[in-house]
Amino acid sequence: MTNTPTSNSSLLEQYGPREAMEYDVVIVGGGPAGLSAAIRLKQLAAEKNQEVSVCILEKGGELGAHILSGAVMDPQAITELFPNWKELGAPLNTAVSEDRFLFLTEKKAYKTPNFLLPGCFQNHGNYVVSLANVVRWLGQQAEALGVEIFPGFPAAEILYNDDGSVKGVATGNMGVDRAGQPTAAFQLGMELHAKYTLFAEGSRGNLGKQLLEKFNLNEGKSPQTYAIGIKELWEIDPALHQPGLVIHTAGWPLTSDTYGGSFLYHLENNQVAVGYVVGLAYDNPYLSPFEEFQRYKTHPEISRFFIGGKRISYGARAITAGGLQALPKLVFAGGALTGCDAGFLNASRIKGSHAAMKSGMMAADAAFTALNEGRQADELSDYPIAFKQSWLHEELHVARNFKPWMSKGLYTGSLMVGIDQILFRGKAPWTLRTTHADHTYLRPASEFQPIVYPKPDNKLTFDRLSSVFISNTNHSEDQPIHLTLKDPNVPVQVNLAEYAGPEARYCPAGVYEFVKSDAGEDKLQINAQNCVHCKTCDIKDPTQNIVWVTPEGGGGPNYPNM
Repeated sequence: MTNTPTSNSSLLEQYGPREAMEYDVVIVGGGPAGLSAAIRLKQLAAEKNQEVSVCILEKGGELGAHILSGAVMDPQAITELFPNWKELGAPLNTAVSEDRFLFLTEKKAYKTPNFLLPGCFQNHGNYVVSLANVVRWLGQQAEALGVEIFPGFPAAEILYNDDGSVKGVATGNMGVDRAGQPTAAFQLGMELHAKYTLFAEGSRGNLGKQLLEKFNLNEGKSPQTYAIGIKELWEIDPALHQPGLVIHTAGWPLTSDTYGGSFLYHLENNQVAVGYVVGLAYDNPYLSPFEEFQRYKTHPEISRFFIGGKRISYGARAITAGGLQALPKLVFAGGALTGCDAGFLNASRIKGSHAAMKSGMMAADAAFTALNEGRQADELSDYPIAFKQSWLHEELHVARNFKPWMSKGLYTGSLMVGIDQILFRGKAPWTLRTTHADHTYLRPASEFQPIVYPKPDNKLTFDRLSSVFISNTNHSEDQPIHLTLKDPNVPVQVNLAEYAGPEARYCPAGVYEFVKSDAGEDKLQINAQNCVHCKTCDIKDPTQNIVWVTPEGGGGPNYPNM
């Protein structure tokens, strides 16, 4: 047997054709957007006493396995979907009891008086949640309504009709070895055909990225911008626990010209979610978001919560943060983008789950109307129309200048956001736009001094590998590496030579490592089994040489309650 990878087309010739299943609507991704779309479709069908076949493909081994968010949840969307969610037992258990916004220096913290906080930082009426557990609950509701859910089956390929419209998706092949050869356990992927396909893959979706390019959905839009969010879940001393306390910070340890900040949320059961967000437009290739997060926890105002505590989970995820100006065209022939696949996140509020749910519901409304009219594989034009008339559009319009202002630095940004949100209440007669994608901001390493980060103490601060261990991340080692390189020479010849190998620092999971070959030459080692599917490499690689593709089904992290 040779080591030449077998192409998918060759496998289809040898083992095909693939089995196909037909649905009215196929949904890619079992997060808040995808589940809300599926539930809404089934609710509408029940109201009309009709049948609509709906299925969800979810790449995680179970619903919620790949879901990571802060999270403080605005209940507006879930209340629209289930007005009686409390009676139904939705896991929104901890109402926000107090907001604190702190500006940090290395040793001190300065609390912003609440009367000076813009509305986007006020969380009265919201809930501190585990979004993974909310998703699991939504999954139970969806299955009770008759939605077919297939966890562990990532959608790996978009299928098209002869006229170029989206026909559906195909799942990835199973049982392919590291060299791309079929093994004795080989199984062809399955095709799922639909009248409409909704994409809800989350931030930087692999298929969503392809759709943006094929249908030119970003035409006339600002470049999408991203951040990386890194999170730990702790069990802390009950004497230090304040259920519903919400703390956000800006400032140290980041320099004032780097966008970022932290969150610290007190949930139920003496648990605290702590995390750090770093905008991916930073310019210093020596910066490590993971190490900045570890440093942040050592601040005296923060570390005091963790005395006697125990870290129980870890994860990371990219965040789509460009806002209204960067939202692509939402529809194309045969389908639509929803949730963070499109970019429905309110960066100023540090919230996206309610927006994702609302977007899924609006896409479902449009799909149901189209099905009732006997249509298929055309554009769901009712969806963007409904969005422009919705509370979500109004909310994102109010927040539209937050990220562009904050990208101008902490002090200028904070001042201008205050003016924009307090004086103008988000209705300023101007709209700021970004002009460059995040990967273009990285500057040569020769312009900077290396950052010396403190060693972990393994009590409050930790290294990447021990962190990945408690994310329960697992990939079969004998499968094709899902972190692909367009040109294998670029990491050493360009990234290492010019930028000091930034992939070894921006990855929060230790996937990328520059090592010496037997001949003493530098080479990039990709530890794909560590990947937590955050997509940061796909976004921040300065040459856009790294392309994240879906691994074999069920691989990746397995977050219990993140």
